[in-house]
Amino acid sequence: MSSQVASPLTDLYGPIRADLAIVEHVFDEELSSDLACVRDLVDGVRAYRGKMLRPALLLLAGQATGELNHRHHVLAAVVEMVHMATLVHDDVLDHADRRRSRPTVNAMSGNVTAVLLGDYLISHAYHLCSSLDSQEASRYIGAATNRVCEGELLQNHHCGDDQLTESQYIEIISRKTAELTATSCMLGAWASDAPADVLAAMRGYGLSAGIAFQIVDDVLDIVGQEGEVGKSLHLDADLGKATLPTIHCLAHAPREAASRLAGVLRSGLFKGNGELRTWLEETGSIEYALGEARRHVGDAIKQLELLPAGDARSSLTCLAEFIMARRF
Repeated sequence: MSSQVASPLTDLYGPIRADLAIVEHVFDEELSSDLACVRDLVDGVRAYRGKMLRPALLLLAGQATGELNHRHHVLAAVVEMVHMATLVHDDVLDHADRRRSRPTVNAMSGNVTAVLLGDYLISHAYHLCSSLDSQEASRYIGAATNRVCEGELLQNHHCGDDQLTESQYIEIISRKTAELTATSCMLGAWASDAPADVLAAMRGYGLSAGIAFQIVDDVLDIVGQEGEVGKSLHLDADLGKATLPTIHCLAHAPREAASRLAGVLRSGLFKGNGELRTWLEETGSIEYALGEARRHVGDAIKQLELLPAGDARSSLTCLAEFIMARRF
């Protein structure tokens, strides 16, 4: 398989397409309920599965380091449940009303239902994970979920902080976004009984790719089009969240613009993105953020050098490159 960013994700998933179908079956079986109201909510949130990136990364990491087995299928369903729970909760925290081009759970059914549904997904993730003979994976998943929550708490702590540094921002997104990606890749290798150095390399791949993904996501929040991205945008500034583009802009904008941007972050009263986009373009902040994302993609791909050549490794390379091809 050649490394071409233009390849659709369905092609990149080629080596594990049949296994992804098994994962979806495991996922659906675990979330079955005798209550109609619960089934309706679960049916609605299935749209959140989207590209199933984390299960795909876990399966590709597993295939690149060994042979896929039942543990891979279970763990792939588990990481998707955890991820979906974070999306449901994030939409409540961000007051978002669109996800995957559809109304969010909180928009349709209210915050209470959304929080409870997110909890339900987390509960089932651990219930499913505990079905494995070894509980080591449960500890990995638990540690990852803890770090995701810590990242969200850290981000909330810094809301309205116009002095947030780039290193603090990277710490936040490493925990709240990249940690689950890193754990997914590592678990794929773990379930293949790969040696410790390979586990570390796969974790490093997932961490760097996850950081790059979040940086691009934060750029899209400012310059993306909601119809193409498929979720509510322009929320970060409204919520007082400093991201890499705004951190760079604060450091390089003329004093008046920097002062106004700092006031926006402190107040969380920014509505619209026209003026902010102008500031970011004039300071080269969008290009800077994308350059940093591209650097992390390169770091991710370098971690794959330890793996044998093959379709799974090629797909992992292409998936990392695909991060930079998301729609702007």
